[in-house]
Amino acid sequence: MCFTSGRGRASRSAVAPQSGCGFTGCIQVLLCTPDRVDATITHVNHDDPVFVRPDGSATRVLVVDDEVVLAELLGAALRHHGWDVHTASTGWEGLDVAREFDPDVVVLDIQMPGLDGMETLDRLRKMDPRLPVLFLTARDSVSDRVLGLRAGADDYVTKPFDLDEVIARLDALLRRAGMSALNVRHVLSVGDLELDEDSHDVTRGGEAIQLTNTEFEVLRYLMENPNVVLSKGQILDRVWSYDFGGQANIVELYISYLRRKIEADRPTMIHTVRGAGYMLRPGEDTR
Repeated sequence: MCFTSGRGRASRSAVAPQSGCGFTGCIQVLLCTPDRVDATITHVNHDDPVFVRPDGSATRVLVVDDEVVLAELLGAALRHHGWDVHTASTGWEGLDVAREFDPDVVVLDIQMPGLDGMETLDRLRKMDPRLPVLFLTARDSVSDRVLGLRAGADDYVTKPFDLDEVIARLDALLRRAGMSALNVRHVLSVGDLELDEDSHDVTRGGEAIQLTNTEFEVLRYLMENPNVVLSKGQILDRVWSYDFGGQANIVELYISYLRRKIEADRPTMIHTVRGAGYMLRPGEDTR
């Protein structure tokens, strides 16, 4: 995914998504103007390490860019990566936020009116000589890159940029700065039922349950939406990615498989809502 520059004008192409997305964050732009941006993160690569502060709190990232839409989009993606992000639209505002926020790393646009990136970097360095800074700019010449690095920036990314590259470079800067990486497990829990998205282990009440890949995906979708009625069409679209037409009974079949495995001699969790679909909720032992 590439971010493009839309300085000073409305744009519906601030992000150019690619099919078969394997990026760390995929952003779908719903509305994009210089004053407002509505965006949703649709995928995140959970294999990446998450860096944390010594007290275990989230890494703090400050994004300073006078293109407000771009800053907010990047901020949203970095928050979804697990970081605590603040944004600023001018160099002066960035300095004020840095004093209050105490960031662990800064993403800084080099071309800003008033106090530009070079001057802002110089003042940031006086506040904290070891603060990692990643320059973000539309300048792509070797001389400009060298100038930025000689001014004290730790790394450099040009617009349009790929989000994977930005996060990889920020990870490298944090690693060099001595930040600790925490590999986060991604476990869904509903009542006594647990599903580990990384290992594909499923347990109920601590007892392991063996599922096929398709059974796992159906259960994961149900567990991502506890106490919500999901129609057969929604399950078909999510798990099989296309419509089976009149063969919606494939969903009934896999629901029956799951019930045999997770509800054997246990309270019911998967409930049929007649005429609507299926709902997963914590089991209640009525025996």
